[in-house]
Amino acid sequence: MTSAPAGFALGRFRRPAAGPAGTVGSASPGAYGDVFTGLVRGGRVRDVSALGSVSDLLTDWAASLARLGELAESDADTGADWTDLAGLDVRCPVAPAQILQCGANYRSHVVDIVMAERRADTSMTGHNSDLPASEVRAWAEAMMDERAAEGSPYVFAGLPGALTGPYDDIVLPARGTDHDWELELAAVIGAPARNLTRANALEHVAGYTICNDITTRSLVYRHDLKAIGTDWFAAKNAPTFLPTGPFLVPAAFAGDPANLRITLAHNGIKRQDESCADMLFDLPAILEYITAVTELRPGDLVLTGSPAGNGAHWGVFLAAGDVLEGEITGLGRQRNRCVREREKTQERPEERT
Repeated sequence: MTSAPAGFALGRFRRPAAGPAGTVGSASPGAYGDVFTGLVRGGRVRDVSALGSVSDLLTDWAASLARLGELAESDADTGADWTDLAGLDVRCPVAPAQILQCGANYRSHVVDIVMAERRADTSMTGHNSDLPASEVRAWAEAMMDERAAEGSPYVFAGLPGALTGPYDDIVLPARGTDHDWELELAAVIGAPARNLTRANALEHVAGYTICNDITTRSLVYRHDLKAIGTDWFAAKNAPTFLPTGPFLVPAAFAGDPANLRITLAHNGIKRQDESCADMLFDLPAILEYITAVTELRPGDLVLTGSPAGNGAHWGVFLAAGDVLEGEITGLGRQRNRCVREREKTQERPEERT
């Protein structure tokens, strides 16, 4: 499963369903009770649903954080409902109204994608295999250097319908090919945010979680609308394409978001291993840019981009039976198995999140 973070964290969980005569664990395999709000500390979870949902707690995050801190320290309270984390089903920890995603935010990642498109002759900018690799790489590096010096973050919207839990199956749809991984640091907003500055941006972050932004590479570009560019709606929003969690770790316990490390293994082989320090635009810059355009609200999710090491770089894409294991320093771990669409039984959206 996963180890609990330092300090305490927040999440959403389900207990195994009770069987006949109230016995636990004797119901049908995979049967669970209702989702509850849980406070995580030291490998145990305390039911704090009486305080509201995670979304409710985020609406007044300062007060909620103080109350959660009190509850986290009250281990001696004999009435406290503490449960072993290992015995629970861990759900997606947040239910955002808005998901904003920052793309092309790691220099080496973008250069790798450009080179992968050259090899596959799928470049929409004409940088295909008829051009020398050294020339294409130099162009990509110069483009990213220019962006860093004069550009701004590249942000697009995602859909909450893509969210799923940190240990759920990723369902690979029949539509499209070359399904890929992109592990990312995500910020959870804890206060209304409009026209932020670099100086105050992080004050509006409640905490952090892990997202794996699964992408169908064959659907990224619309060949019938070449002038339009990327189609992230089609490429990134299939159900289960955004495994999130396991926890919402308060910013006070997560450390500097610029110095966390992102690692991902595909079938046991490490594919991504990079520091968030390699971001082209750091989180304050991303939040400053987003809130100049729109208002962020408590509970909204902001993804900060994925480092180098995606499947497109390695020439390896996801297939049924593959396992992805992702981790970010201090935020926990994910583990997701890939299945073909027809292998997965129909489930309600609330069961995924």
